[in-house]
Order: sequence, then structure tokens, then C-alpha cells
Amino acid sequence: MDWLTGKEPTALRATESEPEQLGTPLDVLEGSIAQAQRALLSEQEPDGHWCYELEADCTIPSEYILMMHFMGEIDEVLENKLARYIRSRRDPEHGGWPLYTDGHQDLSCTIKAYYALKLAGDDPDAEHMAEARRAILDQGGAARANVFTRILLAQFKQIPWRGTPLVPPEIVLFPRWFPFHLSKVSYWSRTVMVPLSILYALGAQAQNPRGIGVQELFTTPPEKERKYFPVWSWTNLICLGVERSAARLEFLLPNRIRRRSLQRARDWVIERLNGEDGLGAIFPAMVNAYEALAHLGYGPDHPYRIQAGRALRHLVVDYGEKAYCQPCVSPIWDTALAVHALQESGEKPPEEAVHGLDWLVERQVTEPVGDWRETHPDLPAGGWAFQYNNAHYPDLDDTAAVAIAMHQSGLGGRYGESVARALTWIRGMQSRDGGFAAFDSDNTYYYLNHIPFADHGALLDPPTCDVTARCVGLLGQAGGPDSEESLQRAIEFLRHHQEPEGPWFGRWGTNYIYGTWSVLDALAKAGEDMTLPWIQRAVAWLKETQQPDGGWGEENDSYFQPERGGRATRSTPFHTAWALLALLAAGERDSEAVAAGIEYLLRTQHSDGLWQDPWFTAPGFPRVFHLKYHGYTRYFPLQALARYRRLIRNPA
Repeated sequence: MDWLTGKEPTALRATESEPEQLGTPLDVLEGSIAQAQRALLSEQEPDGHWCYELEADCTIPSEYILMMHFMGEIDEVLENKLARYIRSRRDPEHGGWPLYTDGHQDLSCTIKAYYALKLAGDDPDAEHMAEARRAILDQGGAARANVFTRILLAQFKQIPWRGTPLVPPEIVLFPRWFPFHLSKVSYWSRTVMVPLSILYALGAQAQNPRGIGVQELFTTPPEKERKYFPVWSWTNLICLGVERSAARLEFLLPNRIRRRSLQRARDWVIERLNGEDGLGAIFPAMVNAYEALAHLGYGPDHPYRIQAGRALRHLVVDYGEKAYCQPCVSPIWDTALAVHALQESGEKPPEEAVHGLDWLVERQVTEPVGDWRETHPDLPAGGWAFQYNNAHYPDLDDTAAVAIAMHQSGLGGRYGESVARALTWIRGMQSRDGGFAAFDSDNTYYYLNHIPFADHGALLDPPTCDVTARCVGLLGQAGGPDSEESLQRAIEFLRHHQEPEGPWFGRWGTNYIYGTWSVLDALAKAGEDMTLPWIQRAVAWLKETQQPDGGWGEENDSYFQPERGGRATRSTPFHTAWALLALLAAGERDSEAVAAGIEYLLRTQHSDGLWQDPWFTAPGFPRVFHLKYHGYTRYFPLQALARYRRLIRNPA
């Protein structure tokens, strides 16, 4: 009998193209794990870390081309490579560009891609451009674009500035008690808004050396365009009325206040420039900072301009014929998760995993800097960022993942101080409702999502189930008595936010499968009774959503249609790995669902030891911006297979 399924052995194999039997099922499992581990280790950098590509939709490479034309700094070789990439990602079925693999056309992404290609020299009458233009006009034209696209169109003189939201630099002067304050919005929002407010105040216009516009994308004359909201409500109307009144009165603002606010905004940006890692270490903020520095009079040879330009260039992935620009890089996250997988697949902490942890130790943020100190001035630092360097903005998800890996290593003498620092910082960053957010605490000023600038619905950084789960895992595994109260409050947050059907929403990974894995894995680490009814509801949901091929899959469409959560047209290796890790955490080692999921991973592994999948794996902002972590098909399937092997070897 097959110990995987309880039935006669089936065609377990290492690749779909090589269906030969490779020995007993246990031999196949061992071979698969060894092969995947070798592949993962072959991609480790000499200094110990991992960093995989982080791919987004075509908005980012399009904006890179637009940035070059805004600044008048056109690298034609790179422009052509970016243009080839953008063309290759268009969906001929609907004529435009989606936000993720197999997604529907997104109007704003399509507008930016069209404009970028036209700037790069594509003939507007070419078939791909004509189809994209028709797709844009069919959706109401460029006037229906989101706020960031409209601001870009205003910078290129395609619409008047009155068609964009008010983004005055005076926001840096507002007191904390004011309805709007920088500390009341997320880190990504403030790093984008402050340099953008400089551009707004200076009336920055693109150099646009080729003089190219996109007036053909409008259904009404651009000069008549005004602000547009995709969804109208009384709250939106009130916020719009306040904003329009402020815009009409802006001319009354004394010049000395405008000068003071510009100086304060400039100082705010420069303090956070972050060297060659860039403002906030995220592309939109970095672009705005680079352009703002130029309009503030910093010349091309100034160190700030040079650093900001290099930071942007570091994000480019060059394939030779094609190139694209990443929204940011993910070395801390990739390294922590790769170490998790190696720890599962080794009898003891592998030397390579320890090498990765040593690299991580050096990147813990221990200096008293960071916007989070605005509300926690006495809390000792101890977090990790997502990128190589982003000291102003460490995040709780990465911090918990790194500290869990360090604690699991068993090398307390080596990493104990780092873990203790992380625990102190995480406990101090817990929100009042018991949950944990990504970068701040109690960032829940939901009324701000109705201001005209916030049409993307992601202005804030509220507590989420997946980040809370990661913190629960650390607090439960390594926290000790000092963390008990914080742990119980966080578990209660998770109970309160469970969906009626059983799963949890995934804010930072797609979607309910990711959220459910995060929570179940964390509860097991915390020693929770996994037979409790509320936990078993999640187990039942996972079993119900398993695909006929034994795997699991979930499309990003579930962010638009929650009823599609956990359901997809096909399985993916990373969703299958998450589901397996969740079920194994819940004690389902001997279930048919786990056996079928393991068989799926074995069957879909490639001959190089890796798994491949074109689907995007996570949202940057749900429904607005989505990502593909190239590392997710590397370490998650390995971790799931290795954990299964460990559990069948040690049933107790």
C-alpha cells in the first residue's frame, strides 16, 4: 500500500515530462526534497542571503519610461528593452494590460503602458496601439483613470492640474490633532505624498523632449476634465467639497508659509533619502523624490541626485532583449523564508541557513530612527526592513519571520539578543484591538480613505490577519511569560476576524489560502488546541477548496469577488504549499487531502528541482497593485515537503 494515499502506488514522479517511477514513494519524497534543497542553495548569494525578483504589472516599467521623459534623461537602449517587455505583457483578448496574470484589463495601467510605448516610438496606428486605445476609450477614456495616472497626465500637460487632487506641501506642517497628519497614513503613502507635494507646489512639468501627448485617449476635451471618483458617496462628496474649497483658497496662502512648508518637505525627504536604496525603498516614492530634487534645484552632479538616480537603476532587471523595473527588492523576506525551508529540510540547522541568519543579524534596525517612533518614542528599536536598507521603515512581518528563523535555529547564544530585541519591538507595536499592522500601530483613520487622493483605497496600514499571525507565531514560540498577554490579545483578534466560512483574508499574499496558512501555522506554533471548532472550520474550508488534481489555487480575482476565495481554474505550487503547511499544522498529516497535495507537488516539480508558475502571488494593494514573488515557488514547496517528511518520521 502507498503510505501517501493508502492506495496502490500511483505515478509519483519528479517531473511531468519524466513519468518514470523512481523507487518507493519515500525515495521519491527524499529525492524531491534533496533536489529542491540543492536548487535553493545554488541561488544563495556568497554573503549568505537570497534575493529573488519581485515583479509587478506593467505600471512600473511604463512609469520608468515616463520618468526618463519627464526628466529629459532618456536612455534609449534601456527604453527599448522596457518597451519590448511592456509589449510582451499586453493581453490580446481585451487589448490592454492587466494587473496580474490572466486578469481583466486595468484602465490606468493600460493608459500608462500606451503612453510609455508612444514615448518610446511606437506608431499609434500600429495594431497593438490601436487595440489598446480602443480598450481605453471603451471604458470612458483617460478621464476615468485613477489619481496617480491623472497626476502624471497633468505633469505632461495632458489635463489641467484642477483635474487632480490637492496635494499641498503644507501637509508637513499640520499638527497631530488635525484631521490629516502624516502619522495618520501609511508609510508608503507618506513617502509618496511628501515629494509629490513638492512637485505640486512647484507646478512641475515634464520636459517631454519629443513633445508627445495622448489627447486621443480622451472622450471629452482634456481642458474640460475635472476630478473623477469611481465610486460616489456622501462621504466622498463632503471630502471633495472640503478639498475644492481649499483649492480655491490656496492663492490666499502667504508666501512665507509656502516657503516654510517647501523647506520642511525638502528636509523630510532628504532625511529619508536612504542612500542608493531610495526613499522608502519603493519605486513610486523614489521617482517622486528624484523628480522633486531636480525641481528644487539639485543639479545632475549633486550627490543626492546621483544617489536617487542609482537607487532607481538598481531596481531594473535586465534580460538582454527585455528589461523591467521592480517596485522594490525583497532580500530580508526571501532570506528568512529560504532559511525556514532549509530548517525544515535538514536534520540540524544547515551551515547555509546559519550563514543566512548571520547576514540577517547585521541588518537588524537597532538605531532610534523611524516614523514609528512618532507614536512610540520610548520603544527600543529591534525590527527588520523588507529591503536591503530601509531603516526608517522596519516592518513587523519581516521582523517576526526573521526572529522565528533565529529562534528555530537553536543557537540562542548566537541570536538570542536579536530575538529579544525583536520581541520587545513587536510587543510595543501591537494595536489597541490586539492585531498587528505592517509598519505602524493603530493606523486606522478610515475616514481618510475617502479623501480625493485616496481612490486606491490603501492610504492606511491597519492591523491584518496575516501579519498578526506571524507575530502570534513568534510570541507563542519564543515570547515566554512576558508575551502571554500580548499573545492572547492577538489570538482573540484572529478569532474575531475569521471569515464565516472558516478562512482568513490575506492582505499581503493571495488571498484566503495565504491568510489561512498564516493563521493556522501561527496557532500551532503558539500551542493552541488545533481541534477547537473555530480552527476546524478553517481546516474544513481548505479541504473543500482542494482542486481535483490534488493541489490548491486562488486567483487575484478573489479580491474583487470574495466568493471566489480559495477557488481557481487550476492549482499552483505555492498555493498548494500554503494549504499543506496549514493542514499539517492542524494535525492532518494522515488525511487524504494532504496525501493528494504532496503528490501534486512531487508531480509538478521540474527536472532542475524547482517549481514554476506564471501567476502573481501577492497584492501590493488589493485590487489596485499586484506582485509576483519569484521566490515563492522556490522555498514554499520545499518547506511543505520537508515538513511532511519530518512529521511522518516523528509521528509523536
